Amino acid sequence: MSLEWMPRDNEIKDHLQHTDVHWGTEPPCIVHEKRPLTDSEGNVVEGLYVSWVRLNNPRQYNSYTTEMVKGVIAGFENASLDRSVVAVVFTGTGPYAFCTGGNTKEYSEFYSLRSDEYGQYMELFNHMVDAILMCKKPTVCRVNGMRVAGGQEIGMACDLAIASDLAIFGQAGPRHGSAPDGGSSDFLPWFLGIEDAMWNCVSCEMWSAYKMKAKTLISKVLPVLKVDGEWIRNPMVITDKYVEDGEIVYGEFKSGAAGKEARTFVKEHQPNADFELLDKEVDRIIWTFANLFPGCLIKSIDSIRQKKKFFWDVMKNANRHWLAANMGGEAFLGFGAFNSKKITGQDTIDFIKFRQNIAQCKAWDMDMFAEVLGKPQE
Repeated sequence: MSLEWMPRDNEIKDHLQHTDVHWGTEPPCIVHEKRPLTDSEGNVVEGLYVSWVRLNNPRQYNSYTTEMVKGVIAGFENASLDRSVVAVVFTGTGPYAFCTGGNTKEYSEFYSLRSDEYGQYMELFNHMVDAILMCKKPTVCRVNGMRVAGGQEIGMACDLAIASDLAIFGQAGPRHGSAPDGGSSDFLPWFLGIEDAMWNCVSCEMWSAYKMKAKTLISKVLPVLKVDGEWIRNPMVITDKYVEDGEIVYGEFKSGAAGKEARTFVKEHQPNADFELLDKEVDRIIWTFANLFPGCLIKSIDSIRQKKKFFWDVMKNANRHWLAANMGGEAFLGFGAFNSKKITGQDTIDFIKFRQNIAQCKAWDMDMFAEVLGKPQE
């Protein structure tokens, strides 16, 4: 069998960090803005700013390319050293996604089967998380949409998260050929009970913003659908607490006819999502920060961050090596399947066949890989 139909990219990536800034206006890029600080009445405060670091790759749900990772590092490090900046807002372009993680096309077509190259990339990724955790300004993740996989990880590195109630959250690694070792396996046991952390990490189950809030993983959830002048909470999610089969149901996605109807409603209205309430809450939090002693504020923040940073620092280098090595096996299959969905019609491998091949002690070669990947459609 042959996998010659799988797309490949042979243009060598540059993993060096340069003095030029990896920002821009045309996607994929990072947009960096210094917006004037405003008071509680919306008045501009002279000489003080809020740094906005925006992932700008909406066609690919704001997944980050190698160059975009460099832009995030530059954005947070520059904001950290800018004496006029009060806080940093980390967000994404558009109404659909904050970030869905690393760019799967780039992962599949360039980094898979190039473990050393991916190891260099992971040096950049680790530096990106470090830049967020080390920023000497408070950091707020403005979750405008999906926060999934690596997007969940870099979002959790921020100090606070304020979310659109249409946002969904979760991991994708074990389903698509990786492990959530870019922060989630470090942060989640600190944030959650151990079994919630375990299930969230490995199941690839998506959680609603309301469930994230109920689990205390984010600070606040705001509606973004405004229809006929009225704010409407996410109709896809159960937002009332009641008991069903002995469980408290809150924040779960509706199923059946009700779920289908709600999804249709959201699909129609989400392109015109209004982030007014979300942005007002972000502004309120930053104005709170502005009215505190800056030195005492950042010392307090760093003391809380240190608990996250401890587990991250312990594991990040070992994880970097495993993630690099994995690019020669399961990651090649997982990212390849996802990237070739338009060719094969499916975005995952045949997991059962793969396990059967392993049980039969088959060699991990291209013939074995071809057996478990989808086939090109007619």
